[in-house]
Amino acid sequence: MTDRRLSNSTRQALPASVAVPGYDRNRVVPGIIHLGVGAFHRAHQAAYVDDCLAAGETDWGIVGVSLRSADTRDALAPQDGLYTLAVRSSDSESLRVVGSILSMLVAPEAPGAVLAALTDPRTAIVTLTITEKAYLRAAGGGLDTAHPDIVHDLANPQMPRTAHGFLAEALARRRVAGIQPFTVLCCDNLPANGATLHRLLVEFAALRGTDLARHIADEVAFPSSMVDRIVPATTDADRARISGQLGVDDAWPVITEPFCQWVIEDDFPAGRPDWERFGVTMVGDVGPFEDMKLRLLNGSHSAIAYLGLLSGFETVDRAFADPAIRQFVDGLWAEAITTLPKDAGLDTADYTAQLAKRYSNTALAHRTAQIANDGSQKLPQRIIASAMERMSGGAPPAYLMLVVAAWIAACAARGKSLPENHFTDPLDLALAALDTRHLSAGEAVAAVFDLGGFAKDGAERLTLIDLAAAHLERLRQGGVAAAFTALGIASE
Repeated sequence: MTDRRLSNSTRQALPASVAVPGYDRNRVVPGIIHLGVGAFHRAHQAAYVDDCLAAGETDWGIVGVSLRSADTRDALAPQDGLYTLAVRSSDSESLRVVGSILSMLVAPEAPGAVLAALTDPRTAIVTLTITEKAYLRAAGGGLDTAHPDIVHDLANPQMPRTAHGFLAEALARRRVAGIQPFTVLCCDNLPANGATLHRLLVEFAALRGTDLARHIADEVAFPSSMVDRIVPATTDADRARISGQLGVDDAWPVITEPFCQWVIEDDFPAGRPDWERFGVTMVGDVGPFEDMKLRLLNGSHSAIAYLGLLSGFETVDRAFADPAIRQFVDGLWAEAITTLPKDAGLDTADYTAQLAKRYSNTALAHRTAQIANDGSQKLPQRIIASAMERMSGGAPPAYLMLVVAAWIAACAARGKSLPENHFTDPLDLALAALDTRHLSAGEAVAAVFDLGGFAKDGAERLTLIDLAAAHLERLRQGGVAAAFTALGIASE
C-alpha cells in the first residue's frame, strides 16, 4: 500500500493510461440522491452520471447515502469521493477514476442530514439500489407493516431507518414547502420495480395519513428501470493490484465487466440527465427488457451459483466451464425464453450468446457464494414466476425447479460440505429449524414454499412442489450428477 490516497489533489498525477474526470468537480452541484451506495451503483449508475458530468451537465452530481454501514463512506471520504472502476475482460483491464459522487452520508449517524439532502430543491431524482430484501415486503408482496423498522419509522418520522421512511418524510416536507417532488428511480431487481416501490411507499404513507398517501400516489413519478452489469466483490488482491497501477492508494476500487446496460421508463417531471447520449435506452415500457434480464441472466446466475456451490466451484467462470452445468444453463434458458413476450422485439438468441461470453470471463472471479445470498428474496422473480407461466402454457418447468431444489440443498449444506455462513438468507433461522426436523424432500420443499410465500395461491403450487421435491431427493441421494442424469444431462 502507498503513503498517498487517491484524491482531488493526486488524481492529476496518475499514469496517462488511467482515465480521470476532466471536468471541474467544484462546479458540479448535487441533483441526484442515491440510497444504497454499494459496488453495483458505483460500477453502473455513477459511471453513467460521470459521463454526463464530463459532457457539461453539471447539475447532476450524486450525494450517496448508506442506509446501514459506514464502510463505503469511510473508504471514499478521504478520497474526496473518487474511486477506480476497473473494467476487466479475460485478457485486458482498463482503469477509470469516477468523480460523480460528491459526498456521502450514513443514515444511522445523521438521519437529519439525509432528510435535508432529500428536501433540497436541487434534488430532482432519488435512485435506489438497496437489494430486494430492503423493500420489506411481506409474503404476499405487500408492505411488512409489522417489521420493527417500519414500526419505528411510523413512530419516529423525523429519524427514519428505512428507505420508505426517508422517502415519505422528505416528500411530505417538500409538499409543505411547495417544492416539486423528486422522481424516484428504483434500480433493484424487482418485478415492475417502479410500480412496486410506488405501491409500497403509498402503503407506508397511508399509515401516516391519507393526504400524504394521495400526494405520493398522484403526484410522484416512479419510473421503472432495468440494470445489468456483473460486479463481483472487490478483494484485497484487487486493491493491492489497482493501487500499484495508480501509484496511490485506493481503499475501495470496483471491479466490473465491459458489458453495461440500463433501460429506463422515460418519466421524469423534474428533469433528468441526457443519459441516452451514453448508451442508456429510454423507453415507454421496461417490462419486456426487465423480464428477459430477470429470467435469463438473473435466473441462470442463481442456477450457476447453487449448482456450482454443490459441485465445488467457487466462481461463475469455473462453474460455467463445466460441460454439464453449461448444458443445464442452455436447457434453463430454453424453458425461460418461452415465457417472454413474443412481440416486444427481444433478441433472446443474441442476449444469451452475450451472457455465455460474460459468464466465461475468467478475469472477474465472480464468486458463486456472493450470488447465492438472499435466495428466498430472489427466486420468486427469477425462477418461480417463469415456472408458473410455463406451467400455465402446459409445459413442465423441469430445469427451472431444479434451481429451487439446488437452493434448498445448498442452504442445508452450509456447515457440512460448505462452510458455515458461506452465504446468507433472510430465512436462515427458519431454514435451520427445518433442518433439525429431518424432513422428507417433499415435506422440506412444501415447508420452504410456505416460508418464502412461493407461488402463493397459484394453481400450479402443488405441482411445482412435487417437481422440486423430486429434484431435491435426487440431490440428497446422488448429488448434482444424479439430478442432471434425470434431465438427460451426462456429467463428466
